[in-house]
Amino acid sequence: MGRALLYAFLLLMTAFFLLPVYLVILTALKEPAKITLDTVWYWPDPIYWESFRIAWEAFRPKFQNSLVLAISATLLSAMVGALNGYVLAKWPFPGANLLFALMLFGMFIPYQSVLIPLFQFVKAIGLYGTLLGLILVHVVYGIPIVTLIFKNYYSEIPDELVEAARIDGAGFFGVFRHVILPLSAPAFVVVAIWQFTQIWNEFLFAVTLTRPESQPITVALAQLAGGEAVKWNLPMAGAILAALPTLLVYIFLGRYFLRGLLAGSVKG
Repeated sequence: MGRALLYAFLLLMTAFFLLPVYLVILTALKEPAKITLDTVWYWPDPIYWESFRIAWEAFRPKFQNSLVLAISATLLSAMVGALNGYVLAKWPFPGANLLFALMLFGMFIPYQSVLIPLFQFVKAIGLYGTLLGLILVHVVYGIPIVTLIFKNYYSEIPDELVEAARIDGAGFFGVFRHVILPLSAPAFVVVAIWQFTQIWNEFLFAVTLTRPESQPITVALAQLAGGEAVKWNLPMAGAILAALPTLLVYIFLGRYFLRGLLAGSVKG
């Protein structure tokens, strides 16, 4: 009986969670004239596939901006975080723990509190309104959490492997390239999923630090849905298209996510 009640509760919560997704799909498949409060739960008849074509034509440049932004910032932050974690875990130096604590403090700084000085800094270096400036911001802001993930993971790699490589003549980068990096796949998967999802869905930095030609899809969706006469099938179709990349990332890499998180959590 207890298990049956638990399953019933989980099914209820799943249905509650999926209801907005269901409404988004219904609205995207309806003609604009048939989207009313009275028919919001009705299945579209006929199905209006033109919503996705129009949405793709309208959002394609912003979609490409988001892909360039998310992929570039994810790869750069992963490499920077891997090097940071490698140094902090395998090449200790005086003050390393203090530096790591100060770095982690950056995880708790709200976006809103640094928005104005960040805007001034990006403008001062000539990157305001560019995709490169937004990439730089996401790489820097992702360093604390990415460094934490890699440091915890590398701490579980036996020091004997590093020492053996150093005895064989490998230097700092030689050890990283030939010993540490080949063992880093689980950590890179965790970082890739985390950073890609966060960067793809981020809105505040994107709307503040970009111009129209460099805006990602999150800003474009918000602007389209904020008009006075909104054809709601288009923002809903755009939202589905915008959700596809992160959905695909979770489908193909999701099974490695928990494995990567747990890889550095236990000793033995």
